Amino acid sequence: TATVESIPLITASILSKKLAAGLQHLVLDVKMGSGAFMATMEEASGLAESLVAVANGAGLKTTALITDMDEPLAPCAGNAIEVAHACDVLMKRTNDPRVMEITLALGAELLVSAGIDATMENAITRLQATLDSGKAAEHFDRMVALLGGPKDFVANHDKHLTKAPIVKPVFAESEGSVSAIRTRDLGVAVIELGGGRRVASDKIDHRVGLSGLLGKGVKVDRDTPLCMIHAADEASFERAAAIVKAAYTIGEAPPPSPCIHQRIAP
Repeated sequence: TATVESIPLITASILSKKLAAGLQHLVLDVKMGSGAFMATMEEASGLAESLVAVANGAGLKTTALITDMDEPLAPCAGNAIEVAHACDVLMKRTNDPRVMEITLALGAELLVSAGIDATMENAITRLQATLDSGKAAEHFDRMVALLGGPKDFVANHDKHLTKAPIVKPVFAESEGSVSAIRTRDLGVAVIELGGGRRVASDKIDHRVGLSGLLGKGVKVDRDTPLCMIHAADEASFERAAAIVKAAYTIGEAPPPSPCIHQRIAP
């Protein structure tokens, strides 16, 4: 209908749900980059400013962070694979600086907005303590249990999440550094594996996806896996592998880029 990129329509679509739910405070994560709906800073800023202005105008205290999607936020993509990674972060089994930076920033924004903490520094300290004490993992377990899932899901997700029968690496085709990633294409690879829908009637295979995804700036050679592909069969593995290889540009190391580009407030 040629309306999908209309900022007023996107704003109305997103905020109508939030306003109908009766929220008191809202923090929005507006993505920007090759894996985002808004690819440029100008587009992302336009959307974020529209969302913040309309939400606050409607009486809902709202701020937004424009965050980076020129590479995957986490080193994985796919339904069960992402859930497992989130559990490992909650259990402190893995260190994921990008996920933690953005999660703590969004959470701190909300605590300050709600008046629970006076400063971002205090809010981040509170959130980090909640993670370190295990309370965050506890609450996730309670949520899963209330939805009918196992009570020990976070600590034992490996025994509760089904695994794809094929898990194999896809290797870089040249030597150098990861200079760019077409992040959206990695999402296309997951869809090709069956991890997303092309049409509403498609059934999702929760097992499939990508893990161990390399980020920008990592040095590689022909023996370096760009990622591990979790596939239901060899044919879908081959299709996804071709997409992943094409999504990575190997060359000179790019300059470092921030996870959080801008904060938008009224």
